[in-house]
Amino acid sequence: MAKIKPFKGIRPPKEFVEKVESRPYDVLESDEARAEAGDNAMSLYHIIKPEIDFPEGTSEYDPRVYERAAENFQRFQDNGWLVQDEAEHYYIYAQTMNGKTQYGLVIGASVDDYMNGVIKKHELTRRDKEEDRMKHVRVNNANIEPVFFAYPDNAVLNSLIMRYAATEPEYDFIAPIDGFRHQFWIISDEADIRTVTDEFAKMPSLYIADGHHRSAAAALVGAEMQRNNPNHRGDEEYNYFMAVAFQASQLTVLDYNRVLKDLNGLTSEQFLEALSHNFDIENKGEQIYKPARLHEFSLYLDQCWYALTAKPGTYDDSDPIGVLDVDISSRLILQDILNLGDLRTSHRIDFVGGLRGLEELKRRVDSGEMRAALALYPVSMKQIMDIADSGKIMPPKATWFEPKLRSGLVIHRLS
Repeated sequence: MAKIKPFKGIRPPKEFVEKVESRPYDVLESDEARAEAGDNAMSLYHIIKPEIDFPEGTSEYDPRVYERAAENFQRFQDNGWLVQDEAEHYYIYAQTMNGKTQYGLVIGASVDDYMNGVIKKHELTRRDKEEDRMKHVRVNNANIEPVFFAYPDNAVLNSLIMRYAATEPEYDFIAPIDGFRHQFWIISDEADIRTVTDEFAKMPSLYIADGHHRSAAAALVGAEMQRNNPNHRGDEEYNYFMAVAFQASQLTVLDYNRVLKDLNGLTSEQFLEALSHNFDIENKGEQIYKPARLHEFSLYLDQCWYALTAKPGTYDDSDPIGVLDVDISSRLILQDILNLGDLRTSHRIDFVGGLRGLEELKRRVDSGEMRAALALYPVSMKQIMDIADSGKIMPPKATWFEPKLRSGLVIHRLS
């Protein structure tokens, strides 16, 4: 069962939140962070992307960059741009995109739950990315950014959240970069805090939706601190890491599409012929065509859109992985025909989140940068949870959650 706790959040005063808040560290490049921060000394990018404080071209993995993160984190606190709450709280974080609002609970998630599988994952992580975030957690002694969880729908928690949502939020702003609304409430009532803790204690599992590397890094640093403390008791703050947990049914999973640099030496005609063995192909012409259902794909090639429908027998409905469109396309197109190898490291493929739309696929192919594009029907939350429950791992770049969590609304100190 899931073990969580409230914590004394480190947060910007209300009048500073729009100066401090930022996009997550891993959704933008250093030059983008430098441009977005501009002359704003309060931007969280000075903590999560501190290479912007150095000359252009400075590696984000330079030891000086991690040191600067810690210096800036302390400076933000010294200047009163970040202030720690006096009491332990849970928090509610709401995001509104295209008229739809999802409500998350900001919690301290258990390191032990991550290690023993109560917190379930559906993606592999890379050690180099884990180590980067571990260094960042260590040097700051804090989880600066939250991870993104899903939990099974819960009527008691939903009722509690809606009661707070009817009151004036602590923060309420429209993020300029995405145009989405972000709201934030503090759960300070002791009975409500107990209710949140008790309801999570009834849940057999929590699910990582987004932020697998941040989750791994936070849990590994927590476990490291457990080992290094000869007087370890189990109730120390480092036994927990910060997450925002949303009811699964509220989450929006968008398509995560592929653009291809080459056709593995094939002509367009040969590529289409190879595809025809496992897919029914329909020419859709020049109008952008979006997949309408599971097992249907859109291919953009030579300024023309094609609908590809996987033939019966090419997937296994009883296999939580084999039934996924991302697995079908990976096996039958990217591997069997294009021989792309490891999708996480191949330079012959790139991935485009669904928020950019299929227009972005068309643009990158028409520009000559890419040879072809493949659009997929989105994975469902049920599929993600079924795979996590089965202990299996999804193919790379399978899910794109939107909206992304804003960073800087609250921070969790480890000790």
